Amino acid sequence: MADAALRLKNLFEQLLGAPLPVRIRAWDGSQAGPPAGPVLVVRNRRALRRLLWKPGELGLARAWVAGELDVDGDLYGALDRLAGFIWERGEDARTLAQALRDPDVRAAARGLLKLAGPPIPPAPPREEVRRRRHLHTRHSDRRAISHHYDVGNDFYELVLGPSMVYSCAYWEDAGTLESAQEDKLELICRKLALTPGQRLLDVGCGWGSMAIHAAREHGVSVVGVTLSQEQAAYARKRVADEGLTDKVEIRVQDYRDVSDGPYDAISSIGMAEHVGAERYLEYAENLHRLVKPGGRLLNHQIARRPRRDESAYSVDEFIDAYVFPDGELAPIGTTVTQLERAGFEVRDVESIREHYALTLRRWVERLEADWDQAVRLTSPGRARVWRLYMAASALAFEHNRIGVNQVLAVRTPLSGASGMPLRSRTWN
Repeated sequence: MADAALRLKNLFEQLLGAPLPVRIRAWDGSQAGPPAGPVLVVRNRRALRRLLWKPGELGLARAWVAGELDVDGDLYGALDRLAGFIWERGEDARTLAQALRDPDVRAAARGLLKLAGPPIPPAPPREEVRRRRHLHTRHSDRRAISHHYDVGNDFYELVLGPSMVYSCAYWEDAGTLESAQEDKLELICRKLALTPGQRLLDVGCGWGSMAIHAAREHGVSVVGVTLSQEQAAYARKRVADEGLTDKVEIRVQDYRDVSDGPYDAISSIGMAEHVGAERYLEYAENLHRLVKPGGRLLNHQIARRPRRDESAYSVDEFIDAYVFPDGELAPIGTTVTQLERAGFEVRDVESIREHYALTLRRWVERLEADWDQAVRLTSPGRARVWRLYMAASALAFEHNRIGVNQVLAVRTPLSGASGMPLRSRTWN
């Protein structure tokens, strides 16, 4: 008798202490749960073994990446319904150890163990990054950046489109992804008040889009630095194709090793998330050293909500293992404080959280529209990683679990003359 889905539903509801918000379809064809909405498909009982050996988000992620878990129907709808179990249980939610003190929960866990089959831990999918001991050394940062960015420029072209900008766009009604990314680059150039003949340092330059835009549209000379060999090769070709080799230099270089300042301005777009809390002041101090007195920094960075107990913060397991190894998010207040500790004067903070949700949804659309090609360019597991993380991130931005901010700061000289206009929001 095919009843695995009903047994799973009952077991999960006992373990979680709440009704299951999605329908389940199990490997034996059985279904159980709410009749409407998306369906969580458990293709193989091996997914249960993953959950038993790694309860929580990492176990679910491994099953998803391996193709043992899937969603039939609206992925956003399924993630939204499951968010209460995965992401929104809150700081006061009971841990698994606490839950297992309940006899009914222990009984449910034993039932899940029986249903899962042989108690052998499945090997993690090959896309998972091994844990490291030393975070944010030059070597570990190169490895982390390579894991995320050196997966093939063709894959990123498919997801990002012609703009090749891998950060939040800046949207207007009825705009395209390409026009919104162009508007974001122009917004940053205006905030930095770039003028012909100036020198711009673009930290974490990606595939060269900011460097090319600033040189072409504002006549500045640009040095872009990245730790990704593939990004650098792609960016250099784009620079050459644009006829900007006299204006733009792309280096494979750690920002800590840049020594040819001072620069008139610095842009750091979607890079500071890789720095880490322990290194953030060093990051800010290095940028302060590299920009001239009166020069501006535009720091574009994802932020998380602050916790009552900041010492309890831990990196998202799925993101750390499969997407951004060693990446860390900080509250916007912490970022502003660290920049000012380094000597900057923060002059403007603009939250563009909703813009990132729109951007991510466009990236997911592009990935899903050319799914077979995405799989050919990477692997089935890698494509599934990107689909899940981008869809889940879009919801996180929409529900204010995370945000993104552009912080404009000045290395204000001793005279106090910041060079900022009295009405600074003239770029809008």
